[in-house]
Amino acid sequence: MQKAKVQIVPNDMGAVIRVSKNNPEFGHVRLTQTKVTFTATGWVKKTNLSTLLHGKVEDLEAMGIQNEKELSGNIVIQEQVTPFSESDPDRDLKIAGETGIICCNADGEPIYRKTMYDGTGSIEDTLVAHANGQAIREANTNTSGANDIAADEFDKAVEKGKKSSKKTKEEPKVEVTEDVVIEDQGDDLVLEDEDSSDDFDL
Repeated sequence: MQKAKVQIVPNDMGAVIRVSKNNPEFGHVRLTQTKVTFTATGWVKKTNLSTLLHGKVEDLEAMGIQNEKELSGNIVIQEQVTPFSESDPDRDLKIAGETGIICCNADGEPIYRKTMYDGTGSIEDTLVAHANGQAIREANTNTSGANDIAADEFDKAVEKGKKSSKKTKEEPKVEVTEDVVIEDQGDDLVLEDEDSSDDFDL
């Protein structure tokens, strides 16, 4: 696997630390990284990852991040079949591009996906294989019926997600969140992270 260094992305005004509008005590820093990996089927895949590093503004300033352009370590992907958030279980659903279809595992459970920054560079991606690729491909070729398929799959996946979240009371400790879009490219899915809004508030 080849990977570029983690890049620190300032906002349009050049500020590295983006202060929350609702609570100026807190802020976040946007990070990006490009990785080139091999898929399980032998395809080479270039992935652009992004994530947010959250903290108190004074703590972010104390680490001197506002004076840096790059960080060591990696942005890693965490996927699982239980929601990361019990209060907002739909937040991190893994969606297949513009189809709106939720990626599900072989048991029909929805897959949840987050990205996080790992300063040690030792944590590996945790991925869950999706099993509804055929529905995604059909939705991509038949855009007129894509919304109906997506709505159906969304309802089923959300119901499964609610049942799964009741089984797990303790939430995984993940410090960074990011929304993700997945686009279907032939037999494989190419993951692309959407740009985060500067209006993210705590």
